[in-house]
Amino acid sequence: MAGKSFVTLLAFALFCVASLAAKAGPRGGGGPRIWSGLVMATNGPRPHAPAGEVHRFEGTLRRTFGYNNFEVIGQSRGALKNGEENWMARSKHFSLHVGSRGATRGGYRLKLRLYQDRQELISTEAAVTKSSPLVIRGPQVGSGQLLLLLEAQ
Repeated sequence: MAGKSFVTLLAFALFCVASLAAKAGPRGGGGPRIWSGLVMATNGPRPHAPAGEVHRFEGTLRRTFGYNNFEVIGQSRGALKNGEENWMARSKHFSLHVGSRGATRGGYRLKLRLYQDRQELISTEAAVTKSSPLVIRGPQVGSGQLLLLLEAQ
């Protein structure tokens, strides 16, 4: 009888732990976090150091796109929830809608939509991993270029 009680108690404890883990979700709530940024790339006579997340990518952005100034004009950080639009990075004229399409091997599939004011400019799916941030060249804006940056955190 004592053996049956122990097994029943153990099964109940395992059930409670599994239920709590399922409610908490990945990383304790809400899924993996993604930073998204709208970055204006320009050339200027006196380059300045970029702020925030863009600072880590400055060398790569300079080599890849040929600009020397990178200003974050809109950003957002959000937890991925499969099948839902999760957040938007927004600036005065541009907004980036990011939604989850599910996990991949080592990363996440995302549905991206870029708008200028109310007009959709880009609609695509892409993958991002912690070891490989995503950078997309957007439209020319004046003498600069809009860049879309996404990083799994």
